[in-house]
Amino acid sequence: MAVLAATTGGALSAPAAAEGEAPPGQVDFPTHCPAPQEAGLPPADGPTTARITVDNPAPQVGDTVTVTYQVVRTPAVNPVGGELPADVLTPTGRILLAGAQSGEVTVVGAKRNDPVPAGAALPAVTMTGTFTVTAPGETTLAPGGYTLHTSHLLDLDTTCTRDAASAAPVSARLTATGLPTANLRSVFLGAAQGRPGAKVKVTAAGFPPGAAVTVAGRAGAAETADRVSATADELGTALVELPVTDKATTAVIAYEGGAWSARQGSGPAAYTVVDAAPPPSAATQKVTATVEPGVLGMTQTGEDITLGSVPYGDGGAAPGRIGTVTVTDARGGPAGWSLIGKVTDFTGPGGIRIPGASLSWTPRCVAAEGSRSVCTPGSAGVVGPEGALLASTPDAPLVGGTFTIDATVTLKVPPYTPPGAYTAVLTLTLS
Repeated sequence: MAVLAATTGGALSAPAAAEGEAPPGQVDFPTHCPAPQEAGLPPADGPTTARITVDNPAPQVGDTVTVTYQVVRTPAVNPVGGELPADVLTPTGRILLAGAQSGEVTVVGAKRNDPVPAGAALPAVTMTGTFTVTAPGETTLAPGGYTLHTSHLLDLDTTCTRDAASAAPVSARLTATGLPTANLRSVFLGAAQGRPGAKVKVTAAGFPPGAAVTVAGRAGAAETADRVSATADELGTALVELPVTDKATTAVIAYEGGAWSARQGSGPAAYTVVDAAPPPSAATQKVTATVEPGVLGMTQTGEDITLGSVPYGDGGAAPGRIGTVTVTDARGGPAGWSLIGKVTDFTGPGGIRIPGASLSWTPRCVAAEGSRSVCTPGSAGVVGPEGALLASTPDAPLVGGTFTIDATVTLKVPPYTPPGAYTAVLTLTLS
């Protein structure tokens, strides 16, 4: 387990459309724009022309997406009696999400405008905001109401709302992909060897609560007739006693469904059937030496991980590296191992959070000279609360060795994340 900490300190424009053509995603919708009471003007009704763009139309769950809401044309007019000076207009608005993810995104624009003559329509504005993707699938984005605030002589708000009888027109779409899920099923034995017929205490863990679990013996890649069934408790654990009678048994496995699979089964735990030796003859003696199996374990250098800082406003990638992990496999059986990492959300000042899915890593694994197993690093990508593979070794007739594992990590900090220290907990599980 390690603690991670990071310290924090526009939108992309789309290609221009051909002359006479509306840019992709540009939509019109009827709006009602009552003038501020102080202005003494009638309400302005008419179409609003708007366009929404996203910086990433194909994000992963947990990514932060930047959205831009452009009001190209509005029926709202200058609410003051004379000319409206430059840079006194501040826009705010809402973007409506529907489909795989629903809700609203608040967007804000800078105080930036050219002078507006008395009685003329208010100018085009651009607003931006961000939101975190929480569900896989297609999400549509539609323009909602917006407010044009002027700060000349008086603070006046002109609020434009969509006609309730009309549907919100879809201006942009994005399709999110889910995070890969790791198989955390594992099996542990009360003894690594026994005589034919001995009952072995087996703990099968990491299964869905209530799942039907089969615990069976294995001889190489084939199952033996030694088999018992159980139901996982509310913690996803099943405790059984497996009578091992087949002398060819070399391991014990646990799985859901009708047969073992890499997706719904645990890796094998090594087990040896020790048969009774025949009585020695008068002229010979049998000499036996036993190599005792050891254990699978790990150590890690250091506990805390300090990531690099990013400037306030820009956001960006906060880099770092986990403490080096050393895995020692002295079991001497056929079972490989896997090392899984999970990270909580980052919590900062005032309870503000950066999703754990914003942390990604690039693992590296090196086997010491003489090791029997080949160590494979996990794929580069998101860690997140669902977990990701840091490193693993495959099943083989005989495995073992010492392995050095580390990873570079990067935290994606959204723009304008409030300054301060943000802390999360990274947990590594070896099975």
